[in-house]
Amino acid sequence: MHITIRQLQIVEAVVQSGSYSLAAEQLHMTQPAVSMQMKQLENNTGIVFFERRGKRIVLSDEGRGVYHYSRQLTANYDDLIESIHEVKDLHRGRIKVSAATTANHLITQMIACFSKENKGIKVALKITNRERLVQQLQNFEPDLVLMGEPPPKLDLVSERLISNPLLVIAPVDHPCANKSSIPFKHIAQHEFVVREEGSGTRAAIELFFKERGEELKSTLEMGSNEAIKHAVIAGLGLGIVSLHSIKLELEANKLVILDVNQLPIKRYWHIVKRKSKRLLPAAKQFEDFMIKESKEYAESYKHFMQKRG
Repeated sequence: MHITIRQLQIVEAVVQSGSYSLAAEQLHMTQPAVSMQMKQLENNTGIVFFERRGKRIVLSDEGRGVYHYSRQLTANYDDLIESIHEVKDLHRGRIKVSAATTANHLITQMIACFSKENKGIKVALKITNRERLVQQLQNFEPDLVLMGEPPPKLDLVSERLISNPLLVIAPVDHPCANKSSIPFKHIAQHEFVVREEGSGTRAAIELFFKERGEELKSTLEMGSNEAIKHAVIAGLGLGIVSLHSIKLELEANKLVILDVNQLPIKRYWHIVKRKSKRLLPAAKQFEDFMIKESKEYAESYKHFMQKRG
């Protein structure tokens, strides 16, 4: 049985794009060349990898059964090529990082600081929700992931970085803005602007309400914390977001944190990676930098909140 890395790369590109023509563009090939390689792969393996559903091409049941191993092989091949380059030049490399949308502010600050010190190392960043982060980890896509609670039942290595407290936010003219020790039951009667299904923050908030016998009443679902903040400022409901995502709005006096009993919801950010995925020198360097930088970041936020009183 003869299978080439190029054929496996084509399979991956078709899975990601849902089309032979888009896969050809992504790989700088012609569509007939892609079709020919796929035909050879299917003839050599006896497996039909794809089937058509409407306008999209998706993995067949047989194809889905081997895609996990195919993706792992292409990821290892990419690492091999990158490691060869890095052996030639220890000051270059490319790192693939993914992060939860809640961690957008933290991860972009870290990358900015890291890039100033390591100009030859390129960082490719993807910001998405928890559901997509788990899929990426399953497919061995990122080198490192910055997220909340690591998913169970995956062969992972994780390290807790810093706390990520979730707090109730309101517009500055909200009736509860100047109150202290607000009972949680009272706040639970308000309507909230929440993240979409699949968000780790949404799941943590719903569990917090359920454990206290309350139902989360939502008016709107938003795909990002930025959208939630704008909706809360506009008076469309309360929000529950990460403390680290609202620094600018607090400084500009556009939002307030409500003093609610039993809050904040205690969460943490973690660095997560696949145990079997070997980190190349550039990625390991960035991992060490994240651990060091997160401590300084936590201290700066502590001082910021103390100044606000």
